[in-house]
Amino acid sequence: MTGLPSVGLISHGTSSPTGQVLIEVLAAEIATDLRIRGIADEVMLGHVDVQKPDVDEVIARLPADRPVILVPLLLSPGYHVHVDLAEAARRAGESGRDVRRTPTLGPDPRLAEILADRLPPLRDNDEVILAAAGSSDERANESCREMGRLLAAELERPVEVGFLAGGGVALNDLVAESRDRAARPVLANYLLAPGFFDDLARKLVDGGSDSSGVLSPPLLTNGSSGAAVPPRLVDIVRDRVSGGIRERVQPHAYVADMLNA
Repeated sequence: MTGLPSVGLISHGTSSPTGQVLIEVLAAEIATDLRIRGIADEVMLGHVDVQKPDVDEVIARLPADRPVILVPLLLSPGYHVHVDLAEAARRAGESGRDVRRTPTLGPDPRLAEILADRLPPLRDNDEVILAAAGSSDERANESCREMGRLLAAELERPVEVGFLAGGGVALNDLVAESRDRAARPVLANYLLAPGFFDDLARKLVDGGSDSSGVLSPPLLTNGSSGAAVPPRLVDIVRDRVSGGIRERVQPHAYVADMLNA
């Protein structure tokens, strides 16, 4: 095989025009970063649901003479990671392609920093709740709980984790309990972009009064840096790609010594 590896950035997919644009902007910034640094050559955006191209098409359209690194632009590892991406990689492997999958974006301490950046100034009676999409796969839900622990460490205050769907504690129950305690529920929006789940979460805090609650913007929206794409999110993806490149590299001893120097 010759040349730099190719990268398939795989999002969930959304019917939200705003969400689609933001994911495309994220993919473009990642592609620019990887090319400038000489880490990858061709970078292509694909999706596991709703939008095209799908994962099989992404793999088919990327060069066959070099490894393909699939990076899930997903916050937690659920069905789409363990089934859709895994099956696509298996099919490609059976045809002789070198296709490697990386971990999801979360959990990661840098995501906790981004989440904290999007929260409003917190009051003493605020109760922070990580608002996650939720999954039928408990591995994804546990990943979100770990993200809640990372956010709690970042904020140095308790953080509960609520889910909009799937297993785990329902987000609407946590919001209601917080209001019953006369606290203000502050929802840390653990979603990449506006869309169906963001709309569901927003309905929980809409009510007109200050005590009704607050929902922070999704990760791909302007924070204090003013950038729609947080630089730390690009850093996370770059690290995932680099890990995928190293996955099957078995350098000669002198090369390994140079890398470890």
